[in-house]
Amino acid sequence: MPKRIKTTSESASGRNEQFHDNFTGKDMSRSQFVKEIKNGNYDNYSVKKINGLDTPVSKPDKTKNNNLD
Repeated sequence: MPKRIKTTSESASGRNEQFHDNFTGKDMSRSQFVKEIKNGNYDNYSVKKINGLDTPVSKPDKTKNNNLD
């Protein structure tokens, strides 16, 4: 089974900025993905404030299938 979310672009500092949902085909910016997570649409992901910005992260668990790369 493919990973649900793939990071498609990151900033020069390494912050993930663009995402692709492999199940729906939807492309999202960081802020759009954060909003979707907060709305409960992505159970395996959460939002952390990193350097003052809301940042999508995968929830810590034993599976690697939800890790962002």
